[in-house]
Amino acid sequence: MGERLAGKVAMVMGAGSIGEGWGNGKATAVAFAREGATVIAVDVNEAAALETVAIIKQEGNQAEAQTLDVTKSAETARLVTDIAARHGRIDVLHNNVGIGAMGGPIELSEEDWHRVLDVNLTSVFLTCKHVLPVMLAQGKGAIVNVSSVAAIRNTGYPYSAYYASKGGLNQFTVGLALEYASQGVRANVIMPGLMNTPHIYQHISGQYDTAEQMVAERDAMSPTGKMGTAWDVAWAAVFLASDEANYITGHCLPVDGGLTMRT
Repeated sequence: MGERLAGKVAMVMGAGSIGEGWGNGKATAVAFAREGATVIAVDVNEAAALETVAIIKQEGNQAEAQTLDVTKSAETARLVTDIAARHGRIDVLHNNVGIGAMGGPIELSEEDWHRVLDVNLTSVFLTCKHVLPVMLAQGKGAIVNVSSVAAIRNTGYPYSAYYASKGGLNQFTVGLALEYASQGVRANVIMPGLMNTPHIYQHISGQYDTAEQMVAERDAMSPTGKMGTAWDVAWAAVFLASDEANYITGHCLPVDGGLTMRT
């Protein structure tokens, strides 16, 4: 076990996995705990958050589960107030909540457009809105938002709302970073590329004849010959959350095996 986040309180939004295996949020929560953080594992699915916490505690580390719909401002404010009161601080805010909906402007319903924007972008605005005062009061904090290479590249899927939400998340984070840089708060983005996580089986596999075809084609698209894993995202998040990244803010970091370098 490491000490890169020793003594820090880290809120991980979307800390559960939507399916069997390791999602980005689940792996990040466990990695944070392995590096010494007290992890607040937040998810809309209580069972998923509890599963992540059980893994952390089984390894002898500190965590608690919280259930929250991060698109609800009042609920988010109450949770942040409770965490700050009980733990005395919030050092890291990790926003990993995200969904997709297939379809261009013609096919996609207005309801699905708003739902994707609310979950992927408005939720980050709300968590930052309520956590930032805590970080500013303590004079230090790190925000790590999970976007996607879809923020800057077309990934081949009919994903108009997803593209818009992730592009907006990138620039929201850049603006956040510069606004609060002189006050001790850093904000960065991780842009995962082709990742083999439960998310793709839930949201992307329908674009292929079989799940096996999806994996084979996505592996072949990667310069490394294989998709990345949730742990690739998690360890990037550990670095950006840690004091090792003290002079890094406003950066949009591809974790993509070089995919965006050749596109």
